[in-house]
Amino acid sequence: MAEAPELKLVTVIVQHSDEQKVLDAALAAGAPGATYFYGRGTGVRQKMGMLGWLIEAEKVIMLMAVPPEKLDAVVKAVTQAAELDKPGKGLLCVHTVHQVVGLG
Repeated sequence: MAEAPELKLVTVIVQHSDEQKVLDAALAAGAPGATYFYGRGTGVRQKMGMLGWLIEAEKVIMLMAVPPEKLDAVVKAVTQAAELDKPGKGLLCVHTVHQVVGLG
């Protein structure tokens, strides 16, 4: 098995309405691509009471394998595009990738 390139996995969970602007921002900042799928969220909506109903339950979950030298730019661009610094707007996590199979 060939040695895997050093990568970070960026996981982003945002409201469905923010999907395209987050994808555009990530790609413009250097993410080589993204895999995304749809889901439903719970938790924050219930804790916010009546205001929580303004938050969409439908979410987009995005996975992006990003080279370390592009990581900060991608995180910053996605955070700004989705306004992740505001409550209820979404979540971004960075994971260390230990092994990759299937990248060319």
